Amino acid sequence: MSEATLEEKRTSLQAIAGEVSQCRKCELCGGRTNAVFGDGSPDARVLIVGEAPGKNEDLQGKPFVGAAGKYLDELLGIAGLSRGDVFIANVLKCRPPGNRDPRPEEIQACADYLRDQTRAIGPEYIVTLGNFATKFILRTETGITRLRGRLQRAGRFKVFPVFHPAAAIYDQSKRPVLEDDFAKLGELLAAD
Repeated sequence: MSEATLEEKRTSLQAIAGEVSQCRKCELCGGRTNAVFGDGSPDARVLIVGEAPGKNEDLQGKPFVGAAGKYLDELLGIAGLSRGDVFIANVLKCRPPGNRDPRPEEIQACADYLRDQTRAIGPEYIVTLGNFATKFILRTETGITRLRGRLQRAGRFKVFPVFHPAAAIYDQSKRPVLEDDFAKLGELLAAD
């Protein structure tokens, strides 16, 4: 199969975004201000996958725009990346009420959107932020604490699980670990 052109990737992502904006597959659609499809380069080598939109993301319709997003920007810088170099998405496209954990049926309802995004972008690396994204992408029950910072594989993708940036905001002891992991990501990207 030939590599999709940038224009084909853009067109695919726009079509998926249109589907996401109209989605009614679970009850989360009733409480959203905006569906949060994702944002970034359609041609990214790195797909960043978080858990679900928070309040600020729901209001703005973009991923990682709050405090965790500012910290994610710093972490990307440590890896030698910027938002323009990556594509950022979430497992869920709508905010769970009160930022509660995603439910299995909600993850299932949204799963095809993330799979379609991943196929359209064709990243080399998927960086999973936290437990939900890591367990979903790797199809594992092993937690992020045991998997973080170690390169994994999911099909043809290199998967690099790390703590969620929000976890390091609430637990400062995770900051050096997360920053080390992003430095390692930068080394992996430079070596390829």
